[in-house]
Amino acid sequence: MRVVSLLAVAAGIRSVAGWGAVGHEIVATIAQIHLHPSVVEHLCDVLPHYANCHLAPVAAWADNVRRFMHWSSTLHYVNGVDDHPSQHCVFGEKGWQGAPRANVLSAIQNTTEWINAGNPGEEEALKFLIHFLGDLHQPLHLTGREKGGNGVKVRFDGRVTNLHSVWDSRLIAKSLRTIPQNYTLPLPSKRVESALRGTIYDPYIRQIMHEGIFGRFADQLNDWISCPADIRQPSTPSSDLYQSEYSEQQPLVLSNTEGADAEITPPSNIPPTDNSLICPYAWAEPMHQLNCDIIWPPALDELYVNTTRDLDDNDLESTFTYLELDTPEYAGAIKKAFLVEELLAKGGIRLAAILNYLYATEDTVLLHLD
Repeated sequence: MRVVSLLAVAAGIRSVAGWGAVGHEIVATIAQIHLHPSVVEHLCDVLPHYANCHLAPVAAWADNVRRFMHWSSTLHYVNGVDDHPSQHCVFGEKGWQGAPRANVLSAIQNTTEWINAGNPGEEEALKFLIHFLGDLHQPLHLTGREKGGNGVKVRFDGRVTNLHSVWDSRLIAKSLRTIPQNYTLPLPSKRVESALRGTIYDPYIRQIMHEGIFGRFADQLNDWISCPADIRQPSTPSSDLYQSEYSEQQPLVLSNTEGADAEITPPSNIPPTDNSLICPYAWAEPMHQLNCDIIWPPALDELYVNTTRDLDDNDLESTFTYLELDTPEYAGAIKKAFLVEELLAKGGIRLAAILNYLYATEDTVLLHLD
């Protein structure tokens, strides 16, 4: 693949929601690499024909259906009460904004239990699950401040955008533009190469696999899929936890979420979303802290506080100096830490572990690493 084609396509990447379509497909492809063979065989029967037994083609489906599946909108994120990065990060200690269990943490639990119970609508539940695992690993989906950064304008590469879009797609697009040339060539791994689909981001996945999962993250993979020892065992699957268009039931937990922003779900000492195998709260908590540590820079708050606010919108747009984030101190530090790549890798590894738990016929470990 020529570098010029990488530059052209990367420049055209647009943000959707969650990671953006490319980010979601990267997470799904990393998961595909780590699926047990029997799981892939089962996915061929569950996924739509156009997916060709692959997770990536359906990874952004849940974003595409939000406009007519309005009940699913709140399931892409979770907002802690009094959470306000960069000044203080609070992840559920004071409860959650919104209707009870209508958030991404519960959505992961609900879709997993729905599939495990063998309920109707498996394809739809699976497509939601694939997407929600991606959303969980985009840290701005774990804070409600300014709608996860959507309401905060910044500059990136000299262009006005918003903080959420920087993390959805622009950091990934920058990585695609600067990928080392050697990653346009296949890795000596049949498992990796068989999961790639000839996309613009194939070299990026090779880099994440070679430098990350086979490299600096290799000793952490089992920790990534582990859950705290002191939480409850998996609960009995419930048939009223997931709203499917194929279900005759109208579950209370995911219906009628209009006005959810005005509601507050009280805190709980034991996260009701977590069990000993699948624990979205425990996985998300350290990623949420990244919003205070690096994602929401204090300079962004200082810039807004020190700007005169007695201007109309047009004057503000023309005079406001938006913070540039494509700098060595911000984007450079994130790349040096391999942070975006780590988040994408974690999402893929955890998605693979969940799907292997749900579908594998082999009596073996959750990750297929051979």
